[in-house]
Amino acid sequence: MRVMVLITGAGADEDKITPTQEMLAQMGAYNEELVKAGVMLDGQGLQPSAKGARVVFDASGTSVLDGPFTESKELLAGYWIWQVSSLEEAVEWARKCPTDPELGATQVLEIRPIFEVEDFGAEYTPELREKDERLAEQIKAQHG
Repeated sequence: MRVMVLITGAGADEDKITPTQEMLAQMGAYNEELVKAGVMLDGQGLQPSAKGARVVFDASGTSVLDGPFTESKELLAGYWIWQVSSLEEAVEWARKCPTDPELGATQVLEIRPIFEVEDFGAEYTPELREKDERLAEQIKAQHG
């Protein structure tokens, strides 16, 4: 089972949070533990929302909002993609994540299972599978 672990924090505190050398070392050790256990497939931190944009789709059309997203109560700060045997295993790994209570912000890890092709049943036709496999090959050729 693959899961995405979304790291969120309080939007109002985003510009005040700067990782310390100690926190970076703790996260590095945690990531190393995940890799050694064969759990971590990918993971990255995200730059502040001030450097981002949101594309919003609604009944009136499409609009683009430039960051920062100060109205947001929660913002994504990073993610991992893990390979685990169950949601319970993912929760156990998430409980081990280092945190820094001195930052004053609440950190939340949201764990969401990733759809696998088997989850789509008959709706995922052989033609759709073939097209997705071609796209995956193109991505691999482009990015290694």
